[in-house]
Amino acid sequence: MRYDRDTDRALDVLISLTGADEAERVRERIGVVAARPAARMPERWAAVRALGDTAMPLSARLWALEADDPKVNELVVLAGGLPGALELSVLKGEPFGPDGGRTLPRAGTLPARPTPPGVRRFAAPEEAVAALREVRTMRQGRRAANQLGRAHWPAVTAADVERPLPGFARWALALRPDCPGELRERFADHPSYAHRMRQGGIVADPAEYVRGWGPARSVLAVLDTGRWAFPHRMPEAEEVLRPLVRGSLGGSVEAWAVLAQLLPTFTGTVPELVVTAGAIA
Repeated sequence: MRYDRDTDRALDVLISLTGADEAERVRERIGVVAARPAARMPERWAAVRALGDTAMPLSARLWALEADDPKVNELVVLAGGLPGALELSVLKGEPFGPDGGRTLPRAGTLPARPTPPGVRRFAAPEEAVAALREVRTMRQGRRAANQLGRAHWPAVTAADVERPLPGFARWALALRPDCPGELRERFADHPSYAHRMRQGGIVADPAEYVRGWGPARSVLAVLDTGRWAFPHRMPEAEEVLRPLVRGSLGGSVEAWAVLAQLLPTFTGTVPELVVTAGAIA
């Protein structure tokens, strides 16, 4: 059977989680292309399109930046949709991964790229905290949050612990994908928190993304991109999916065939898809 490119990519992500012998047999029987090298980056503009896909949550773009790969950083910027503050950080060569205190080289077109319009950086953490305390509207909150440097997060977190920041400032900060989890969790008791985070493309980690987001084919297409864009975060998603794939599908060609038929129109999550296909087969 022949599949469109997105379905084929999605199937390959799941098949790669089975044993090597089972994976080869399943690919052959249901017609999925041979396994691709997991970390091979596609042609430049295909990579930009993948990172700019509307299914790609904003947090996944941050996961890509966390790899601190100058080539990937350029592609993320070219794909668009990155908050101005984060684009400015990329242009300044600031690292997003754990190895801070260094300057990353700017690849490709980035050295000639202008600063995002209307984006400036607070000079000091005290200035950032003072501006956030003065926020009275969501527009003001977004403007202040977009001027926050990554180095300012500890001071902002400490300020909110000392005395909660204004509500609009908190919402704007929570909608930045690089907002520290410790700070975002302080806002999570609001009734519309989960809805606003999902609408903003904010998800805590790949495991949560796999468990709670859909449709399944879109999530799997993002994970296929993640194999080269954020390979360091892929184990978090794979740890959720691997036991489900092996337990519900394993080497059953019939179960995989059912999954392939369901995948293009399935509106639920990837775990729901896997369990449903196994149960039907």
